[in-house]
Order: sequence, then C-alpha cells, then structure tokens
Amino acid sequence: MDSITQATLGASIGHALLGKKLRWKASVLGAGVATIPDLDVLLTPFFTEIQKVSLHRGYSHSVLFISFLSLFLYFILRKRKIFQDVSSIRLILMLYLTLLTHLVLDTFTSYGTQLFLPFTDWRVSFDSISIIDPFYTVPLLLGLLASLWVQRARRFSFLKPNTIGLILSSLYLAFTLVNKTRVDQEFNQALNSKSISTIDLLTVPVKVGNVHWYGVGNDGANLHIGQYNILKKEPINFQSFPINDHLLDEVDSEIVDRMRWFAKDFYTVAKLEDKIRIYNMQCDMQGIRTFGDYRAPTAFYYEIYIDSLGSSILGSGMHK
Repeated sequence: MDSITQATLGASIGHALLGKKLRWKASVLGAGVATIPDLDVLLTPFFTEIQKVSLHRGYSHSVLFISFLSLFLYFILRKRKIFQDVSSIRLILMLYLTLLTHLVLDTFTSYGTQLFLPFTDWRVSFDSISIIDPFYTVPLLLGLLASLWVQRARRFSFLKPNTIGLILSSLYLAFTLVNKTRVDQEFNQALNSKSISTIDLLTVPVKVGNVHWYGVGNDGANLHIGQYNILKKEPINFQSFPINDHLLDEVDSEIVDRMRWFAKDFYTVAKLEDKIRIYNMQCDMQGIRTFGDYRAPTAFYYEIYIDSLGSSILGSGMHK
C-alpha cells in the first residue's frame, strides 16, 4: 500500500510494543522500519525496464529477507543507550512484526508480492483493497495520535486508542476479503447471464471504500471488462478486448515470459505501427481509453519495439 499507510501501521505497532518504554520514539522507530522494504524503488535507476518488473516487491519483500533484516536491526539498535532498558524479546518482536505486516498488507493489493523469494517468484495478491484507502488508514492514524496525546497528557485510558485503531483497521481489512467474495459472485453471475464462459476471473477494487470494482473475465481468447458498484447495484456491462497473444511471437522470449508472469495472464496485446503494446490488468486498472478507432483496456502500457540491431527494447507509456 502507500507509504503513509505503511509508516502509520509501523508506528502503531511500535507504540503498542515499545511505547511504554520509549514513548513517542517507539512510533518514530516503527514508522522508519516499516518504510525499509519500499526502498527498493531507489534501485530502479540501475536496472533495465524488464528488470524493474521483478525488482519492486521482490527480495526486499520476501519473508526470508525481513527475517535477517530484523536480526540485523536488532543488533544495531541494541548497542544504543535508549534501547538498553527495552526487553530483547519485545524489541525483536516489534522489528519483525513491523516488517512482516508491511509485506502482508501489500499482498491485499493487486500488484503482487514475492513473499517466498528466493525459493519461488510466485506473486501473492488477494486483490481486495486499493493501494490508497483512507477507510483503512484513518482509524490507524487517529488511534495512534490519540494514544500519543493520552500518553503525553498522562491521562488514564482503560483501552488505548492505538489498540482500537489497530482492531478497526484489521476488521476493515477482513471485510474487504468477505466483500470481494460477494463481488466475485456478482461478476460470475453477470458473465453467465451473457453466455460468456471464462477460465479465470480477476476482480480489483478502485477508488476508496471497497465500493467500486472492476472485473476482468478471461476466456482464453478475450478479456471481458466490466464495472460494479455495490451501492448502486446496476447491471454489469462488459466490453471485450482480444488478447492477441500471437503478436508476442515476434518479441524476445525473456520479455514475453516476464510480462506474462507479471500479468498473471490478465493482459491484452495491441500493435501500433512498429510497436507492440501490452496492457497489464493485474497492475493497472484505470478504465477503458478510446481514441477514434483505437481502444485500450486501461491507461498504462508497456511498449516494445525492435531496435536497429534486432533486439527487443521494453519501455512504458500512459494514455491521457
């Protein structure tokens, strides 16, 4: 999810486990540690476009990496004076949980997280919450700020607001999974009513509140894209796009493999002049774009062209 949400979650966990000893410093530490996995974006200038596809939410988001990182940070922090009175178990638990919850929270979004590297590059994604959703973030933030105020004012609180914020945000996260199951049923029923037989279905929430959803049905030859609003409950209408997999026959096999892996088979291919465009529904769902006779299933695309040496070059672009 977005950096603000990840930092807020880390700060809340830091306050819950170390706030009594470190006070506000526990929240600062938690927020800082929680942002570490996303620092992989700083490496992108040193990699090619195809390498960047595997880089983000890669090794820095693997369970093995954060296990070693937790131990490394523990031995570094343990030498600092302010941590000498902190229980070793609490300190290492706080570090590990802060990093682990970052990974877990990312799996609820649609991009995909490579939790089990280096053993497998399978990308875990539950596709149940938008990357930015204040309904998850705000309870966390308000609970944390209220707890810090209570602590500073030395007021008594039977149940810490920070704990309430963590509970409410966790309940909302669980709700998104339940809601997604219901949304999947609506899309499957709509596809069946239109006699569209699919081999796979992708549903992704957009905007905030888990209300507005896109659904993509894959029948092997076409992607059928529709929208659904759980409040309006209007009939779902689908627009179809040919996958055009044959257009990838002229592209370097390494690029094709990575693109298919990244999209989890939810992609379409188009050719414009001498360039091949790949639209990935798994990582981008901004709505259909139409330009005269040209229709695109979403705004963002990867673009492949052949250079003078005959090599396939990968770039990217965005429709207005």
